[in-house]
This record gives sequence, C-alpha cells and structure tokens, in this order.
Amino acid sequence: MPTRPTPTAQDRRWRRLPEERPKQIVEAALQLFGERGLANARLDDIAKRAGLSKGTIYLYFPNKEELFREAIRQTFIAEIERGERELESGTASQALDVVMERYWAFLRSPSFGAIHRLVIGELHNFPDLGRFFADEVITRGHRLIAGVLQRGIERGEFRACDPSVTGRMMVSLFLTHAIWCSNRAVFPQVADRTDEQVFAEIRQFFLHAISADRPEQGRRSKT
Repeated sequence: MPTRPTPTAQDRRWRRLPEERPKQIVEAALQLFGERGLANARLDDIAKRAGLSKGTIYLYFPNKEELFREAIRQTFIAEIERGERELESGTASQALDVVMERYWAFLRSPSFGAIHRLVIGELHNFPDLGRFFADEVITRGHRLIAGVLQRGIERGEFRACDPSVTGRMMVSLFLTHAIWCSNRAVFPQVADRTDEQVFAEIRQFFLHAISADRPEQGRRSKT
C-alpha cells in the first residue's frame, strides 16, 4: 500500500480552523515587520508566511496599517488589559511586583523586539499609527503603573513621590536594560549577567528608591 505523504508545515497552516487565522496572520506579520520594517513588508509576503492567500488576509484586515494595530492589541494592549483586570486587589507592593515581572518578561520577548524597532524607526512616517500607539500603549500603560504607585503611597507602602514621574523612571530603567540585554556584545555592563540577574538588580534598586522606610535627605541637616 502506498504511504501517504507527511503533511508539511505549510499544509498544516492551511488546515487550521478559520477562527485561528487572525492570530496566524498577526504572527506572520510580526515576523515580517521585524525583518523588513513596516514600510517594506508586503501583504503578499505576509500571506505567504502565514500559509494563506492574500485574499484571505483581506477577510480580516483591510490594510497593513490595521494589521499593525491588531499586532499591538495582541501584544502590548493585551498585557495592559490583563493588568487592569487583575491588579486591583491585594497590596500595592504585590501588584507592583507583578507589574515588574510581567513587564520584564514582555520586554525580553521576540514580539517586543519587532514592535520596538518599528516604533523607534518608522512610526514617525505613520502619524495615525503613532497616535494610536501613544494613546493605547504609552498613556494607558503609564496610567496603570502610576495607579499602582499612587495606591501604595496612599497606604503608606511607598514613600511620598509623584507617581507619574516615578512610573516614568521605572519604565526607562526596564526598557534601557532590556535593550542592553538584547545586544550584550555591545553593552558589556550586562554581558556577564542573565536576564534573571538583571531583573533582580533593577527590582532591588527601584523598590529601595520608593521604600517608605528609605532615609530622607532631610536628615542630613543634623550634621
């Protein structure tokens, strides 16, 4: 009896259920966006990478810009919404730990690297997408972090500080170190450290900076 050929990865992609296709398309788009940039990634190539026809993409996304928006929704915004749902209960210290752990894990994911390159290098050429990213990711994510910090300040878990400024400092710490860890050959400061070690250092530094028990500079007046 003749043996049936083993289905290829392309065959398996074609046989996925219709409800899986939007995610399938977004995954392929992220890969192509990361490799070629937003301007140079073509829908034809995204369809080919997803194992679908170009016409199938148009059933779900009218254009490349909307496909980019959906990629942002499934990555950045999904993480922010998860935090908005889950971080209202418990102490602010516990919530902040969860925020930091999840944020670091996301920053070190392949999805973040592809999107970050587009945001830095190309969104100035796509003003509508730039505004979308600023409103739905930057502003909303910053509001989530500042809200956790404000709750901790009100409850005496963190020292009195501007939660908006403090949240911005936290984001910059994490983002800078994530970029360094993605290029360890260029940044020797983290070359001998694992992601876990770098995260532990950032966490310790930031929690010390906002600790309610932190000695205040005013005490130096005694000298």
